[in-house]
Amino acid sequence: MEKNFLISRPDRIGDVVLSTHLPVNIKAHFPESKVYMLLREYTRDIYVNNPYVDGIIIFDQKEGIFSLASKFRDLRITHALMLLPNERINYALALAGVKYRIGSGFKPFHLITNVKSVYRRGYDRELNEGQYCSDMLRKLGIPVNSEQSVIYLSDEEKKEVIKIRKELLGDCRTLTGVHYSSGGSAPNMPPEEYLLLAEHLKKMSSTKVVFTDNVSSDKIKEAGFTFINENLPLRKSILNFAALDFLVSASTGTMHIAGALGVKTIGLFCPLPACKPSLWGTLGNKARYILPDESYCSRRCPGDPKKCDFAGEGGIDHVRVSNVLREELLS
Repeated sequence: MEKNFLISRPDRIGDVVLSTHLPVNIKAHFPESKVYMLLREYTRDIYVNNPYVDGIIIFDQKEGIFSLASKFRDLRITHALMLLPNERINYALALAGVKYRIGSGFKPFHLITNVKSVYRRGYDRELNEGQYCSDMLRKLGIPVNSEQSVIYLSDEEKKEVIKIRKELLGDCRTLTGVHYSSGGSAPNMPPEEYLLLAEHLKKMSSTKVVFTDNVSSDKIKEAGFTFINENLPLRKSILNFAALDFLVSASTGTMHIAGALGVKTIGLFCPLPACKPSLWGTLGNKARYILPDESYCSRRCPGDPKKCDFAGEGGIDHVRVSNVLREELLS
């Protein structure tokens, strides 16, 4: 029987990166199958040059169910993994006659269309989001041999990374990226703390410090720091991330991009069940996570983790982060 898989992840960057191990496991079990990704336009570059993906479909939020169903029929999709519940995609797959459909969570539209589901049962299972994605493969009887996140570079891109790294490093031995923004998706230090961190690291002659945000800060630029990804498309930014030795950031998609490229990451995390690193850390690289002291959250938590800036006694500041990075640089 012909097997053509659709992996649907019209989601944010970090979630998409944490799905990158699925195609390789499918191909390992069904080498003659085809694998297609359904993604938003702004995340497609994560899967460019992936040797285990046969095609990328861009999900247009305005596209109708019948148009989507026609695309799925043309590709002869037989198996669909819906990593992010989406009612329109769900109905389009059913209309296209896709026999095997696996969804995440129990949604009314899953029940109506007889979709098999995997679900978290809250946060009682200490599994990373990427590992939850693996449950969908297991539901189809596909063994999971690797859960490492990977972004693949072409040979030409690898040469470009070497060139970028040489230009950025100068006389330094290591290249450290600092990412001060998080888009409000996670607790984070204020930009001022990241500037203090960069200035502290700058005194260490062995490492060159650059900022990796797509949008720059005038104050940080005035202090003499370069924004290597300013206004760049995602794929070009990916090459710049690949040139790094370390990346310091909050729990963001940026952290996952670096991790999937094998860059060592130092992530700032909140210990709340829905935010902690056991669920949202990187998969496959060397990573260290910094959390506030145990008593910090009971004293200072604002109730919404996105409003937390880790400030105050027992929180996270540039001194704590620089001490961790210093350990890594000296190890």
